[in-house]
Amino acid sequence: MFYRAIGLMSGSSLDGLDIAFVQLEEIRGQWSFRIDAAECLPYSAEWQQRLRQATELSALEYMRLHADYGRYIGQQVNEFVARHQLQHQVQLIASHGHTSFHEPARHMTGQLGDGAAIAAVTGINVVSDLRAMDIALGGQGAPIVPMGEKLLLSQYPLLLNLGGIANISANIPGQYLAYDICPANRVLNLLAQQAGHEYDAGGALAATGFVRDEVLSRLNQQAYYSQPYPKSLANDFGTDVLYPLLRAANLSVPDALRTMVEHIVIQTTRSVGKLQPQLPAAEAPRQLLATGGGAFNSFLIERLQASLRPLQVEVVVPDAQLVNYKEALVMALLGVLRWREENTVLHSVTGASRSSIGGAVWIGQDA
Repeated sequence: MFYRAIGLMSGSSLDGLDIAFVQLEEIRGQWSFRIDAAECLPYSAEWQQRLRQATELSALEYMRLHADYGRYIGQQVNEFVARHQLQHQVQLIASHGHTSFHEPARHMTGQLGDGAAIAAVTGINVVSDLRAMDIALGGQGAPIVPMGEKLLLSQYPLLLNLGGIANISANIPGQYLAYDICPANRVLNLLAQQAGHEYDAGGALAATGFVRDEVLSRLNQQAYYSQPYPKSLANDFGTDVLYPLLRAANLSVPDALRTMVEHIVIQTTRSVGKLQPQLPAAEAPRQLLATGGGAFNSFLIERLQASLRPLQVEVVVPDAQLVNYKEALVMALLGVLRWREENTVLHSVTGASRSSIGGAVWIGQDA
């Protein structure tokens, strides 16, 4: 079977809306993909502020934002389709939305971006609310990309996404494990912005700083890191816990960035060390695929490579398109799986009572 779908992703780093038009093919259970067009559409200062402040709104204002953002997404998709001359080619849109609230312990997660509004504006069928069913079944609802990694990137035993939050996946025989490691780009970007930079390009600022061991120790002592998986992080762990801790230490921006980079490296290395014994025997080094915006942080990747070398793990950074749009690609696949009424979430990843078919379907096309 052959599918043409658009995947949409808005990450916690608030850099913009990722849109990818992909072709997916399934033959006897084997999936392949091709990304035909992709863009990251930067948010205006107004949209960044609205999304950042979503959790502070009243219920009424939150729902208004949910509707407004859904219509905004639909308009961006229409413009994307026109720019790339994709009229009458897109069969399905799968929208992750922008995560606002995430409380798995209370069976609740919230992603802004009304799927019905997207369907109404585009006239295309839409799948949204991809995490909700897993949360209802007692799962973490995150990470959400492992099903896509398992079906599309099975050649890699380990996969690392360096987005607003860093998360890891392990392709273990008989099961697939994944969980959130620690905050990443969301905190690095906030620190860089103190020095007037949108982000620390290539890790250049961090490379000039020094690790402050006392602060690093406090970062590494957070209770989350000793919890067993499955587990997941809400955005506010980075913004409300780690970032204030770094600010309170009165470090220079380069030293704060350098210390946060080391924190990410240490927590990732610990995670790889815990997962590696469960992987099948293989010739060294094992490959770890690194994607997400942090994969462009060459200093972070260099430090990670050096830290993983004793474990005989090699960090592989793929082409820029896959680095940037892996999550949008996976959203497109999850939408197709939902349309096919096949599992989109693995309970071995999230801890739910069972694997599930997640996502609400909105029929945008006129019957």
